[in-house]
Amino acid sequence: MKLANVEGRACVVSAQGGFDVATVSRNEFSSSVDDLVTRLVELQTWVDATEPALDPALSTTALQTELHRLGPPVTRPPQIFAIGLNYADHADETGMELPTQPMVFTKWTSSLAGPGAEVSLPADTVDWEVELVVVIAKGGRGIAAADAFDHIGGYCVGQDISERRLQMASAPAQFSLAKSLENFSPIGPWLTTLDELEDPMDLAIGCRRDDQALQQSRTSHLIFDVPTLIEYLSGRVELLPGDMIFTGTPDGVGVGRRPRVFIEPGWAITSEIEGLGQMQNTFVD
Repeated sequence: MKLANVEGRACVVSAQGGFDVATVSRNEFSSSVDDLVTRLVELQTWVDATEPALDPALSTTALQTELHRLGPPVTRPPQIFAIGLNYADHADETGMELPTQPMVFTKWTSSLAGPGAEVSLPADTVDWEVELVVVIAKGGRGIAAADAFDHIGGYCVGQDISERRLQMASAPAQFSLAKSLENFSPIGPWLTTLDELEDPMDLAIGCRRDDQALQQSRTSHLIFDVPTLIEYLSGRVELLPGDMIFTGTPDGVGVGRRPRVFIEPGWAITSEIEGLGQMQNTFVD
């Protein structure tokens, strides 16, 4: 199942079409995507039993051409975790040593944006980082890696946009602030449950500017995979329903290039993960 936030209302979408959840269920289910994160299995059972009529205007194909209609598939996560240096090639391009345990920082909820959001550039040192984002449906502490997928609501595409000058303005570096400016955390285009993915541990991931590939890898190259991250985080803090985990970015970011390259006004960056859809964010001065 794919759950989208279409103009502020929760909609189930598919290649054939979609429907407004609250309207079609006569308010048995909420119109809020946040409220439905913990009810995804129940919602899927209801959909299978009732087979609602589908509106072609709410198909995934139609919505990919109208990304401005889509908001983030979770709007108010209790916690946003982000993982640094979780691809070996990315650590190498930045000249940093491989971590021996997950490198964790946070992003703030106010930075969330939809998959077609416009981003205002606050400086000339803004960088891109495409990432797989995990949404927690069932929280807890001490979750074993073997049980991790039972706690996941789904995946979506994310961009961990980063203002590098601000990030490196102090020692040690200040990751969270530099990665939480307005619209610096676009996610989407919808929340995809894991049953829709052939192998949720191995997905092609990348982003491009027009026809120029910026990043291209696979999530199987994560140093710490999704179950390991959930076990690590829940062993230290309580994971809550709606929490997000930005799992890290592969190589190809601007700060790792020689010479360095940063986003310029007028750019449009398309971010895509296999089976999850794509986002396109534009950048203005």
